[in-house]
Amino acid sequence: MRNIYKNHTNQSLLAALLALGVHTAAQAEDSETASRFSLNGFGTLGMTRSSSNGAGFVRDLSQPHGSKGEWSANVDSLIGLQANWVLNDQLAVIAQGVSRYHIGSSYDPELMWGFVRYDPNGHSSFRLGRLATDFYMYADSRHVGYTYLTVRPSADYFGVLPFAHIDGADAQWVLPIGDLLLRTRLHGGWLNEKLPLADRSWNLQGSRMLGGNVSLQSGAWTVRLSSSQLKFSHNLPIDELTSGLKQTGMPSAVAAARALDVADSTSRFDSLGAVYDEGPWQVQFMVSRARHGSQSFQNWQSGYFLAGYRVGSLTPFAGYSWIRSKARSLSTGLPGGAPFDELNAGVARVLADSHSDQHTTSLGLRWDFRENMDLKIQFDAIRGKPGSVFPFRNESSNWNGRTNVLTMAMDFVF
Repeated sequence: MRNIYKNHTNQSLLAALLALGVHTAAQAEDSETASRFSLNGFGTLGMTRSSSNGAGFVRDLSQPHGSKGEWSANVDSLIGLQANWVLNDQLAVIAQGVSRYHIGSSYDPELMWGFVRYDPNGHSSFRLGRLATDFYMYADSRHVGYTYLTVRPSADYFGVLPFAHIDGADAQWVLPIGDLLLRTRLHGGWLNEKLPLADRSWNLQGSRMLGGNVSLQSGAWTVRLSSSQLKFSHNLPIDELTSGLKQTGMPSAVAAARALDVADSTSRFDSLGAVYDEGPWQVQFMVSRARHGSQSFQNWQSGYFLAGYRVGSLTPFAGYSWIRSKARSLSTGLPGGAPFDELNAGVARVLADSHSDQHTTSLGLRWDFRENMDLKIQFDAIRGKPGSVFPFRNESSNWNGRTNVLTMAMDFVF
């Protein structure tokens, strides 16, 4: 089951593929025809509780609300279906739909994957269509909880990258070098989604993503270097602020408004990851950094370390993660007092909204109690500064940067 999630435009395409596949399987006259189509699924049923009511803990920033001192099933619960249609030894069509809590406080299904894959030989592969974003190692399967040792990918590390998919293409080449295996992948495409921002949404549609990665595998070790760049097509929904700055007519205020523009700016994400997976041990270490051209976002660095040791059907694990960003300064040149106080305060809020300064210590246990199913319990102690708000939602004035998160979850694949 695991390999179908590792090989990742619209919902009508998914529906058509599923309907075609189900019909094909039902009407198959021989085993060869039936084996060309497969329908699989995955899901997580989870309950999550943050101890603080000062800010909402979320899985990632695609979620508009999180747990604020109460139990929530929204943070980690989801379900997905994947259809694989193998046309021949070289050509396949793959679609994956996921229902999860996201923008609009809804569980409306999304087409995460919807691509045609061409494998001309054993050393290269090409995909065209909707692909999962491949910023970091394991990022393309982050919705499949069963493939993760923990309840969720590290929120400090993965949660600040809510971009789920692109419409485009990628190419991969595999080269054996003695006992080593070298993999290279290039990808490019356009985002086609929106993200929640308070009571508004940020339109990411048409934003261009380009990037690639190189990985080296030797026995139980895999090391990967990745880099991706986004060029945004739309500004943040802060038009009242930037328009107000421009209407003052002061050159310094107009320059500040332009510095806050996100449209046509670029953000670059670089990461290095190493994984050891053999026998009872599973160890992961990853670091990353993000650099943003717009003053609306702070540059950040993040990383995590995770280790688990399997004893029979039980795997206890422990981890440590962190994220830190560097505060920006931007002067409007406007004097204090009315009518400029509101504009100066608005600029300060935008600059502070992307600040992160925290670390998380995690302890948990995974129990594979039956085939293709597991139960997990995880405790996360988040310790940060009061200004660390970027990984959270709906922070209040009493937020002090500290919370404990308890999660119980069941993962399954079928």
